[in-house]
Amino acid sequence: MTPSVRPPYRVCFVCTGNICRSPMAAAVFRARVEEAGLDAVIEVDSAGTGGWFEGEEADGRTVDVLLRSGYACGHTARQFREEWFAERDLVVALDGGHLRELRALAPTPEDAAKVRLLLSYADDTGDGLDVPDPYYGDREGFEHCLALIEPATEALLDAVRRALADHQEAAT
Repeated sequence: MTPSVRPPYRVCFVCTGNICRSPMAAAVFRARVEEAGLDAVIEVDSAGTGGWFEGEEADGRTVDVLLRSGYACGHTARQFREEWFAERDLVVALDGGHLRELRALAPTPEDAAKVRLLLSYADDTGDGLDVPDPYYGDREGFEHCLALIEPATEALLDAVRRALADHQEAAT
């Protein structure tokens, strides 16, 4: 019997324009995945619900906060597309508006079930389940986003590890 070969588990983070929160979450989660030695089995990307900034780099404040915190940030903004659901195992929304928009875009109920809020993985943040949009604020807002994203991505990695283990168990 040939063992089941599973393609990488694909996680996509989504915010509004794909220049602030989602590239930040993707950079942090990618670092967690690499630290865990799972970069061969987990792929990470990000997108926006809108295409206003397609082709642009991440907001300079996002890049600055990430680099000062030791994260790499090579990024080009793009818009999430309906057909991407078939290629993603998990679509992680950064706030409730993104969650609703992505679930409405999903072509099937199974695809809609792939959409989760990032902070739903975290312990109580005191801020609810939305990572606030820092775009119209100052550097402090970007630092606050990073402070919310970091622990949530640790918990998210634990959830993805469980999903990978469940798949491996089901394949044997």
